[in-house]
Amino acid sequence: MTDKSTWGPGPWQDEPDRLEWRYKGLPCLMRRSPVSGSWCGYVAVPPGHPWHGKSWHGDDFPEIEVHGGVTFSGACEGDVCHKPEPGEPDDVWWQGFDCNHAYDVCPLVVAMARRHGFPEFGMDKYGTYRDVAFVRQEVQSLAEQALAVATK
Repeated sequence: MTDKSTWGPGPWQDEPDRLEWRYKGLPCLMRRSPVSGSWCGYVAVPPGHPWHGKSWHGDDFPEIEVHGGVTFSGACEGDVCHKPEPGEPDDVWWQGFDCNHAYDVCPLVVAMARRHGFPEFGMDKYGTYRDVAFVRQEVQSLAEQALAVATK
């Protein structure tokens, strides 16, 4: 669990720091970045999927439309992993994005600005906090895109 005591008030105070679920059979994951406090979202694809084993660097994922673009791809590692369900492969490949881009409000940046005398910095005036509902919707959209590519 993330210590949010120094972040100040905001919607992040009432949110979890990690969520896992399956969407139409694909493992999905959301986790809070320990660096920025912002959300990151991920979908895992099984071996044999066109995205499996591809890097997000370059033009490997030009067809994906997700907030800020794909910023992560890789095998299970550290916090970007899951417990496979019975019959589910454990060598999945994760595609992910983050909510730490221009005009994204990040809790740790907001906290730092408040400590330095800019109490309004970062909230709606300067950007949008990408909350659980927003990120869950983006993750499920990413999963839909993964499913569409797999059936081509």
